[in-house]
Amino acid sequence: MEKFAMYGKLIAHPGKRDELAEILLEAAAMLRANKDCELYIVNVSDSDPNAVWVTELWSSQDAHAASLQGADTSELLQRGRQLIAGAEPLRLKPLGGKGF
Repeated sequence: MEKFAMYGKLIAHPGKRDELAEILLEAAAMLRANKDCELYIVNVSDSDPNAVWVTELWSSQDAHAASLQGADTSELLQRGRQLIAGAEPLRLKPLGGKGF
């Protein structure tokens, strides 16, 4: 089974970046118990005051899709969507490297 990686650039509405980042950090805390989520890092940009980046590594693309189901996840998604002006997801197939 191939691992699945994704970099997600989320553009928050002006002044809402930190609020969006907090919701994503809540998601990260929820994922600590998910053995299929190998990496979930929330980053903010020094050069763009509205950008939040999420770096993810999953055991598979199916595991990532399954993580988006459930009441807790739905509630976070609803809260976060209100703060997002745009998104640029980049789906990747990891090949290797340190930490992999």
